[in-house]
Amino acid sequence: MSDTEKPAAKQHLYLVDGSAYIFRAYHRLPPLTNPEGTPVGAVYGYTTMLWKLADDLDKAEGPTHLAVILDKSSHSFRNDLYADYKAHRPDPPEDLVPQFPLIRDATRAFSLACIEEEGLEADDLIASYAVAATRRGWDVTIVSSDKDLMQLIGRCSDENLEEGVSEGGCIDMLDTMKSARIGPEEVEEKFGVPPHLLGDVLALMGDSVDNIPGIYGIGPKTASKLIAENGSLTAALDAAPDMKKSKLKERLIEGREMAELSRVLVTLKEDCDLPQPLEDFKLDSIPNEPLAAFLQTHGFTSLLRRLDSGSGSPDRPNQLNPTKAQNKGAKGDAKGNRQPLPDMPSVDRSTYECVQSIERLEHWIERAFAARIVAVDTETSALDAMSADLVGISLALGPNDACYIPLAHGGSDLLSDRPEQVARETALALLKPLLESEAVLKVGQNAKYDINILARHGITLGPLDDTMIISFDLDAGRSLDGIGGGHGMDELSERHLSHKTMTYKEICGTGKKAIPFGEVPLDRATEYAAEDADVTLRLYRHLKPRLAVEGGTKIYERVDRPLVSVVAEMERHGIKVDRKQLARLSEEFATETARLESEIHETAGQEFTVGSPKQLGEILFDKLGYKGGRKGKSGQYSTDQTILEKLSNEGAPIAQKVLEWRQLTKLKTTYTDALQAAINSDTGRVHTSYSLVGAQTGRLSSTDPNLQNIPIRTEIGRQIREAFVPEDGNVLLAADYSQIELRLAAHMANVDTLKEAFSSGEDIHSRTANEMFGEVTRDTRAQAKTINFAILYGISRWGLAGRLGVEADEAQAMIDTYFARFPGIQRYIVHTLERVRERGYSETLFGRKTWFPRISSKNPNERQGSERAAVNAPIQGTSADIIKRAMVRMMPALEEAGLGHVRMLLQVHDELVFELPEGDVEAASQIIERVMATAAEPAVKLDVPLGIEIGTGMSWGAAH
Repeated sequence: MSDTEKPAAKQHLYLVDGSAYIFRAYHRLPPLTNPEGTPVGAVYGYTTMLWKLADDLDKAEGPTHLAVILDKSSHSFRNDLYADYKAHRPDPPEDLVPQFPLIRDATRAFSLACIEEEGLEADDLIASYAVAATRRGWDVTIVSSDKDLMQLIGRCSDENLEEGVSEGGCIDMLDTMKSARIGPEEVEEKFGVPPHLLGDVLALMGDSVDNIPGIYGIGPKTASKLIAENGSLTAALDAAPDMKKSKLKERLIEGREMAELSRVLVTLKEDCDLPQPLEDFKLDSIPNEPLAAFLQTHGFTSLLRRLDSGSGSPDRPNQLNPTKAQNKGAKGDAKGNRQPLPDMPSVDRSTYECVQSIERLEHWIERAFAARIVAVDTETSALDAMSADLVGISLALGPNDACYIPLAHGGSDLLSDRPEQVARETALALLKPLLESEAVLKVGQNAKYDINILARHGITLGPLDDTMIISFDLDAGRSLDGIGGGHGMDELSERHLSHKTMTYKEICGTGKKAIPFGEVPLDRATEYAAEDADVTLRLYRHLKPRLAVEGGTKIYERVDRPLVSVVAEMERHGIKVDRKQLARLSEEFATETARLESEIHETAGQEFTVGSPKQLGEILFDKLGYKGGRKGKSGQYSTDQTILEKLSNEGAPIAQKVLEWRQLTKLKTTYTDALQAAINSDTGRVHTSYSLVGAQTGRLSSTDPNLQNIPIRTEIGRQIREAFVPEDGNVLLAADYSQIELRLAAHMANVDTLKEAFSSGEDIHSRTANEMFGEVTRDTRAQAKTINFAILYGISRWGLAGRLGVEADEAQAMIDTYFARFPGIQRYIVHTLERVRERGYSETLFGRKTWFPRISSKNPNERQGSERAAVNAPIQGTSADIIKRAMVRMMPALEEAGLGHVRMLLQVHDELVFELPEGDVEAASQIIERVMATAAEPAVKLDVPLGIEIGTGMSWGAAH
């Protein structure tokens, strides 16, 4: 370390047992009421205690992080283990119950984190946060005098430390009633055993308050003596049969079951899903607001005078940690909405203006230029951006400061009156300088759609921010406030603004009575359209600040934000398809499905609707008598792919034929028929729509039509790809990342064997086969290939057994061998799951977060599904980030090389598809390969090279 470098300050987390504070406060003060007559005695006592704690800690060793932990409810998982747990506790006093929510308000009024979780006790949350913090190298002080929490005292984590942490932190306790620190020595002095054996003592002696049974007749002294002499609860119970005959011997033998149950009940749960990241507990200044408002509301005038006079903690800069005053970070909701909602009035649709004259339009444009930021939304005649007509545009400059500019309203009847509105060409000419101005930020929700609509009218919308993308980069996978985890505007508005927006169906109706938006009366159209822009700007003001606070800025600014316009351009380019080839394939598929259907009927001995799961189930399990049929809640048999594959492997020919029939039917419906219908009549090309928020890990997904699910390695898939062709004089070029997820796994898990293999250009599946089986044959390589990919998806022994066609024990042996040969992969999996359970989310190398709210679910299917996804998410997400970075850089690099006429058309999985003149293939290939190979840099320097495979041809299929 150089003379100028200083070691980073030790982080110190204080966890306040808020539940204990509440009852101490209640019994400490006489009854009080606030101006509304609500009891607030406990609230006042709690507030003064929290204030005093702030002062005392400020004068002593100020923590860097602090949180108050509370009990959410009286029921926890322990009640499921033991129905009488805490059964004898009386209900809280009647006048205390209405004070519980106010005490939470008091905590937040101090701008402190307030943590509680349904089904978990405060002690378990404290234990989980304490252990997680020590693994980061933080010291932890628990503010409490609870004997159960004393089990944690003296714990110093030196194992399972987070990456980059060389030394773990330690845990102690602060008893504010006695103003005393409690360490291991104090625990041993009181209970006769060190903290790590305290749980054994508590299990023997029981607890009448929590109704933990223990063993009847064994008190604290006897329990301590037994544990100290024997070393553990199990040892003490095991020793009982050899003791001299006594009452104690009988009680130990008879009470063993209760003692062992009690040990489980007193054991603190240290692996809870953390409701809020540790970083959110960072302490900064305690601002006068909202504390002053809280004190005023409840009539705490003496505390308010104390605040105004400058005595006591909240008015002085950063009382809990003066050195952190400049790093103010917002606290807030444990479910992700961590920034306080900006002060905005409620949505008032009556304030919106319908702009029907050039003068008023110029007025709004002038104001937008002055504001430097404007929310923009388009109203159209259809959802397809490549065929929809532009009906109107809405703008918003602030809350309730929005307008709607109708451009093509009027009934379809030629004789009907058209409302007064600015001519579309005139309005767009006036709006163009604003919408293209580099000096004005445009804000949109799913702005890609608006970009494409306006581009068809000669307007290049930008620069822009997209609230849908911001939301995704903050909360991908996270279900918030019981509303869900989607990123549509209606959902975001309800979740973050508590505002229910008008719906399209309310305005246009449904079914036969539905009308086009252009026929909606202007007053209603204005309310609906202007609200969209208003809500979008409100969401932006709420969500954008969270990026910096929650670490989402890098992934948003460097990857996803610049990608929006790139993907929009790809959608506009589209790709040509050969209608005759598709029609021929549709006819072939129809013939083949008819043949298969006839064979299925012959095998079944009767005709039935093959596409009906109900009829198929009855044929398979009732008539043909195959085993393994199971009925769902509907009363019909399941006939999903897993069931059919199992039957096929067991020798049921009808199952294999049904699988083939289903695949051909799906391909015909989804591709060969649908692609013909999707050809745009104006361009003669197919324009898929890419979603930037459709896949939780960050991968792009496509719809209308979906080009992601065309079979990759089958002959049928190749035939469908043959129908994607270039324009005359051009060729298609496909550039594919080779085994990118395995390469990233080698880097992220730091597996030297795999890194060496990739660096030397060795076949990775052959290397794996040699490592696992000692030889490379066609079969061992195929097995190794399956294992290589399956392991990265967290596959179970049964899942692998199904893929390889072996017994579960044999599959487990292969998994064990794989981990033995590549221990880094197992370490990566364990470490990844630990991190996700601790933080609630996984993270890519570029900082993209994917949340897994069910990672600790009691439902094993939900939990295991989340674990499998969590293992793969950092790898698959990093792969997605890399190809996105390549896409953003691609066209500037090609333009710089004089190849700006090369078109990037498709992104499918790890592949990019381009259209270009045949004479430019060599030059373009060099640029494309370089951009893709270096896409991770300079943000991430990989230990393995990224392999790129490039092919060209007169069709997409031929380019492979």
